[in-house]
Amino acid sequence: MMPTYPSSVVFVPSITEDVVHGEETVPGLVWDPHLAAVAGLVALVILGGVLVVRNQLVETTTIGRESDPRREEEFMTDRERVCELIKENGGRMKQSKIVDSVDWSKAKVSRLLAELEEDEQVTKLRLGRENLVCLPGHEPTASRSPERPQNE
Repeated sequence: MMPTYPSSVVFVPSITEDVVHGEETVPGLVWDPHLAAVAGLVALVILGGVLVVRNQLVETTTIGRESDPRREEEFMTDRERVCELIKENGGRMKQSKIVDSVDWSKAKVSRLLAELEEDEQVTKLRLGRENLVCLPGHEPTASRSPERPQNE
C-alpha cells in the first residue's frame, strides 16, 4: 500500500530501485545503451579531428625542411641514379664499384651503361679486366685522342 501525501508536498526520492534489475539508480541518470553508443561516436569524431589537425601541422612544418636525399633517390630513374653516383665520385668510377653501390645485377648495370654510352652520357674505357666509366669531360687525359689543329 502506497502512503498518501498532502497535495502541497512534493516528494522527490533521492534513490530509486530499478524494478527490472533490482539495482539502485539516481533518477535522471539512467544510462541507456544508445546514449553510450552516441557518446562513443562523439568521442571518436573528436579524436579523429584532433589527429587530422595534428597531421596538418606536422605536414606544414616538414615542407620547409630540406628534403631527404634517400627519398629523392626513390624517384630517380636508373639512368639518373647511375649518372649521379658517378658524379658524386669525381666523374669516373669502376664498373665493379657501381655494381657494389647499387642493388642490381652485373648484367643490369652492364646493359644500363651500354645504353648510357650509346647516348653519349658516359664513356667506358677498358682497363685490363675492368671498365672505367667516365662522364663526358672526366676521361683520363691519356685516353683522349690528341686534337689536331685545323689547317686553313
